[in-house]
Amino acid sequence: MKPKPSAPRKPRFDLARLLDDDRIGIEARVAEADHQSLKLWLRLLACSTQIEIEIRRRLRERFGVSLPRFDFLAQLHRHPDGLRMNTLSRYLMVSGGNVTGLTDELEKDGLVSRDDDPDDRRSYRVRLTPGGRRAFERMASEHEGWLVELFAGLESEHKQALYEGLGRLRVNLVAVQGGHEK
Repeated sequence: MKPKPSAPRKPRFDLARLLDDDRIGIEARVAEADHQSLKLWLRLLACSTQIEIEIRRRLRERFGVSLPRFDFLAQLHRHPDGLRMNTLSRYLMVSGGNVTGLTDELEKDGLVSRDDDPDDRRSYRVRLTPGGRRAFERMASEHEGWLVELFAGLESEHKQALYEGLGRLRVNLVAVQGGHEK
């Protein structure tokens, strides 16, 4: 009996051949013999960094806003009743001092208001002003369009597979860390 002919092998994706030395970045550190987990981590880091740099540039050029300011406004947009400053700090993964500084700036610009928290007299609750909500929604709409553009080179099923795979990675990371981050 004749062996079944195997399907033609798809050529391997060779990033080094597609990107020049100026663009390959941290992935230039990868060698063929390196563990796949190391290669994957460096690729994730390179992609994340590259996307973040581009989003930062566009936010600055188009709206004159930093990524931390955008993230701050995004958290408040998700919580129309506002957030306590310590909760906002936790959500943004920054210090309370950073949140206070951003709140001061955004309040001065009329994008947020800071009021006494009715449930805790020692706390403040920060919320978007109507003008802040409108400004953020304009930024968020363009931001989403930029991300669609940046991911346009991936087919829908590849995006879905990547999304699911990264979700599984997140669950595994939480399990491995086992509460060590507190």
